[in-house]
This record gives sequence, structure tokens and C-alpha cells, in this order.
Amino acid sequence: MCAGGSSTSSPTRSGGPDLGGVQVAAILHVSPKTVSRWTKEGRLPFLKTLGGHRRYPETKIRELAAGNTFAATEGPAR
Repeated sequence: MCAGGSSTSSPTRSGGPDLGGVQVAAILHVSPKTVSRWTKEGRLPFLKTLGGHRRYPETKIRELAAGNTFAATEGPAR
């Protein structure tokens, strides 16, 4: 663990705690790979740390999860 402690307790510029990709995946009920893809597509808000890792604002991610706006757009239509 780094000297700064857990990054999930560090506030982001949005004022709330931030999350890692695995945590976002669990909240949105998708795989971490899907979170990565959605991030690259510009569908998820994020900040990059000095080390180049993506951190996601918890409040925004929970709002997206509550709206369930991603489930209908996942994968090709069958």
C-alpha cells in the first residue's frame, strides 16, 4: 500500500471519493473490461492519477447505475 493510504477515500475534484475500475464494474454489474471500453468510448467520467491510472467519481458512477442507462446498450442485438 502506498504512503497516501487507500485511494478510495481520497476526494476527487468533484468532492466525493473516487473508485477504481473493478469497483465501478461491480456497481454497474459489468466486467472490468467493459468499464475500460466504455471509458475509451467516452461513456464514463474519469480522472487520471499521476501514475496514469483511471479513477472514477463515485457520485457520478452511482447516478449512472441508478439510471441504468448502460444495460440496454451492451452488446449486439440478437
